Amino acid sequence: MTTSTRITTPFHAGSTAADVIAGTDLTGRRAVVTGAASGIGVETARALAGAGAQVVLAVRDTAAGRRTAEDIKVTTGSEGVTVASLDLTDPASVGAFVAAWQGPLHILVNNAGVMATPETRTPWGWELQFATNHLGHFALATGLHGALAAAGGARVVSVSSSGHLFSPIVFDDLHFTERPYDPWLAYGQSKTANVLFAVEAARRWSDDGIAVNALMPGGIRTNLMRHIGDAEMAQFGAHLQALIGEGTQPPELALKTVEQGAATSVLLAASPVVDGVTGRYFEDCDEAEPHRPGTNTGVAAHAVDPEAAALLWQASELLLA
Repeated sequence: MTTSTRITTPFHAGSTAADVIAGTDLTGRRAVVTGAASGIGVETARALAGAGAQVVLAVRDTAAGRRTAEDIKVTTGSEGVTVASLDLTDPASVGAFVAAWQGPLHILVNNAGVMATPETRTPWGWELQFATNHLGHFALATGLHGALAAAGGARVVSVSSSGHLFSPIVFDDLHFTERPYDPWLAYGQSKTANVLFAVEAARRWSDDGIAVNALMPGGIRTNLMRHIGDAEMAQFGAHLQALIGEGTQPPELALKTVEQGAATSVLLAASPVVDGVTGRYFEDCDEAEPHRPGTNTGVAAHAVDPEAAALLWQASELLLA
């Protein structure tokens, strides 16, 4: 954290991506949005394109990406929307994306993610959620560091979740080889990693003028929920109860539209309101307060711990070496 002053903005939980970017001109800026073929990724890309940015939709399903690109072109009038193949679980795919990139990159939105997946490992033995949500984005961002530095004032956005409250990074067992697999603990660990990445990247890259922040978009019913059945919801309920205390009624989760869900990402990617802000975790368009027991909001101390952030960076480099 750069200072102790909490950052607030004129926007709120009900603000949309269009609201937070109104009046901002991104002409001449280049942006990459991962997972931009569904959910809040689409609306993040749409808002950036509508403000004049050249936007690359970095997606695993390029056919879906092309359909999304056409839709964004029609709704914004922008011709500057292209599609590129990116599989975050495959280091070769990430490497190919990075190698193909030329010139500066002004905005990188690490948006793609999976949630509460069945126990799955990549060919490298990495737990799928950690591999997709963290390692792939880590490889992408570090690979594009030169392009971000060349932009002068670049911004990197790391989409996390209040799920980070469920688990710190378990450095002794990142991939659930020693303990029983729990889809929510695995998800929580990967989302903590998204915040810790922002903390350490902000520290390492401040001299390059690169701002890096993380966020919780809010509860939005999207394709992200596709793996979640009754058993997973029961596990989720148990973790939530442990978080807020036995016998406490969980707070009602107000679901957002995808346009509202994309607002905090777009704010951090492009709004002049947060110029110079880096290494922070936002929710509902404001910097989050520290998590308080009995709640399911705020940022956990384990997610903004600079020592854990530095350790995770080293561990990630070793895994990808």
